[in-house]
Amino acid sequence: QVQLVESGGGLVQAGGSLKLSCAPSGLTFSRYAMAWFRQAPGKGREFVARMQWITSSTDYADSVKGRFTISRDNAKDTVYLQMNSLKPEDTAVYYCAATWSWSSIYYQPSAYAYWGQGTQVTVSS
Repeated sequence: QVQLVESGGGLVQAGGSLKLSCAPSGLTFSRYAMAWFRQAPGKGREFVARMQWITSSTDYADSVKGRFTISRDNAKDTVYLQMNSLKPEDTAVYYCAATWSWSSIYYQPSAYAYWGQGTQVTVSS
């Protein structure tokens, strides 16, 4: 069974940076896309960024465009989320997700079959 393992969360001051990592444990698996979502207390899970695995094409939520970058390391089979110019409103649990199929609703959690356990990101003002 595929599991996604995230790391890299923590506490940072506003304006700072963090880099999250996500790698599958267990068997390697083919995938169409990997994505990052986040969930703040009392809110729903929100799309952050996505990378299509074959083309490396990326998509971002408007709230993070220009500040966050999703990338990959093929040798390590790992996807990253570089977060710069962090704001207190970026505080949330960040989740890595993966899907093996195309979906027009790639920004919805229901489009993804595999999820990580989440990593906390806290941005202090």
